[in-house]
Amino acid sequence: MHMNPAARRARRALAFVVVATVAATPSLAQTSARLPDETAIIRVARGITPAVVSVVQQGIGSGSGVIIRADGVILTNAHVVGDARTVEVGLADGRRVAGTVLARDPAVDVAVVRVALTGLPTAPLGNSDQLEVGQTAIAIGNPIGLDRTVTTGIISAVNRSPRGFELGGLIQTDAAINPGNSGGPLLDSQGRVVGINSAILQGTTGLGFAIPINLAQDIANQVLTTGHIVRAYLGIIPADLSPEIAQRFGLPVREGVIVRGVGEGTPAARAGLQPADIITSIDGTAIPTTGELFRVLRGHRPGDTIRISIVRLDARAQVTGRPTVTARLAEAPAG
Repeated sequence: MHMNPAARRARRALAFVVVATVAATPSLAQTSARLPDETAIIRVARGITPAVVSVVQQGIGSGSGVIIRADGVILTNAHVVGDARTVEVGLADGRRVAGTVLARDPAVDVAVVRVALTGLPTAPLGNSDQLEVGQTAIAIGNPIGLDRTVTTGIISAVNRSPRGFELGGLIQTDAAINPGNSGGPLLDSQGRVVGINSAILQGTTGLGFAIPINLAQDIANQVLTTGHIVRAYLGIIPADLSPEIAQRFGLPVREGVIVRGVGEGTPAARAGLQPADIITSIDGTAIPTTGELFRVLRGHRPGDTIRISIVRLDARAQVTGRPTVTARLAEAPAG
């Protein structure tokens, strides 16, 4: 078929318009590349990373933190700040400022830091008591110096007290938590802080843990209103009783907390607890690990009375009794 010159020019013009239009329009692959969940994660990352800071303990190491108040209040881990009274805080805008450690609680691995600035970006706080296993988890932090790295996963479990940890009631997540992430926020899909990233289980993958934000927020509120942290204190040196040790010695219980030592004049001493006692429950709640012991104690205040069920052993690890003792908790010593 032969076309006159005008028709050929018209067809070439039409082809040019079609090509230009296609080039200017996002492809189907581009427009469909972002799933709803991905869009939510992108939104959270953009919205919250300005509130994530680095926390550096001079000459020792660094971690992360999250700004929870515009007047400079930051939550991080106790192990990130160590015994330091001041730390260096790196803000998202590049500024590095001095931060004062207002308080730290190693028993729950939470510290409160403040910088002398106002108008800072903040991260909204969620409710860790309402977490559901399987929901999205987003961790932001500074692993190995890589500022504001975002990793994602799910809430794998709640109220975890891993054997060998002194922490209990933890949030378990498979979102990657690496050295340097400690102290950074664990977020839900709405960008609300539900935990403070704390630890990874050594020798494993996909097992990270975070301090529930409700606990961390309670500590921050105590510090900001009273100037110190108030928590109940029993006064023992605990250790986990593993099923392997229990089997080796033929013990009648397979898990619990061994009392390695009892502080003089402590509630434990006054209650009659002795070294080698095995704590099995408090007020009817099973105590399989040290972390669970501390979690239960955190639910009490100084002055509360608790009933402790124990298995008592002699020097040959033979059971001599299963008494229940009563202890009146005291206020934990400072530091």
